Amino acid sequence: MTETAVYAAGGVVWRLVEGKLHVLAIHRTKYRDLTLPKGKVDPGETLAETAVREIHEETGIRVALGVPVGVSTYRLPSKRKKIVHYWSAEATDEAIRASAFVPNREIAAIEWLPPRKALSRLSYPVDIEILENFLRLVDDGVLATFPIVVLRHGKATPREDWKGKDADRPLTDRGRRQAKAVVGPLRSFGVQRVVSSDAVRCVDTVAPLAKALHRDIRRTELISQDAWEGGRADLRKVVGKRVRAGKPAVLCSHRPVLPELMSEIALATGTMKGSYLGSASSLETGGFSVVHLSATNPGSGIVAIETHPPKV
Repeated sequence: MTETAVYAAGGVVWRLVEGKLHVLAIHRTKYRDLTLPKGKVDPGETLAETAVREIHEETGIRVALGVPVGVSTYRLPSKRKKIVHYWSAEATDEAIRASAFVPNREIAAIEWLPPRKALSRLSYPVDIEILENFLRLVDDGVLATFPIVVLRHGKATPREDWKGKDADRPLTDRGRRQAKAVVGPLRSFGVQRVVSSDAVRCVDTVAPLAKALHRDIRRTELISQDAWEGGRADLRKVVGKRVRAGKPAVLCSHRPVLPELMSEIALATGTMKGSYLGSASSLETGGFSVVHLSATNPGSGIVAIETHPPKV
């Protein structure tokens, strides 16, 4: 019989107090331990959605995810393997003020600690390892980050089955399900700007997200497949604007355009090109890659890239 692993997700939640870094630890009631906030994946959730939900449920603080900081693996008393994915996550002053945390049957208390004190007090080596991963990023000058998300549109009606203009091809039923399914994962990374090729299949892919965010879709021909094939595309202009803005954004485009879009992000941030760019741009319909950039110095290069397959 094949062993079934238990998947979970959480985060290293951080804030600056008078310019000094603090991280959040939780005191669990049942286990009488000190650990990082995390929890098991609910049915239908992505790991990113789980991390955001569990951090909120355990601490009362709503966060958007930053860079991934590692995966811990260990055995449960049942002998099943538990695999926990972690991200860094800034707790803004507004989110902390909005927290309604009170001690409960699961969490006795939450505590903000200087990193070195947290390393000495955390109950488990796997948590210490994750925190050390996070602190290595801090030592490298990376703390606050923002994401540019490259999204491939949802499944569309095939060209051979469509008699109108290619740009007017609609999403299939699966494509519409993918458009709805991507909302939660993208909100987990704090997306604030929605930029899309003006093709119907791209605009309709990000429409549910824009509605959930109460944002307009910024439609542009400059990252469309028609413009790319006709030599009219200007990916550099679109990417440069997003990097300069420093705000979490999603760019929805087409399979042939994605490799060049990813290359332009690398160029705009002074990042060495490599095979990793090809992997990050080889997306299934409805899939996306999150490119994490330094909020204080986006020209210092890509901090991390993570690729997420479609949920449906």
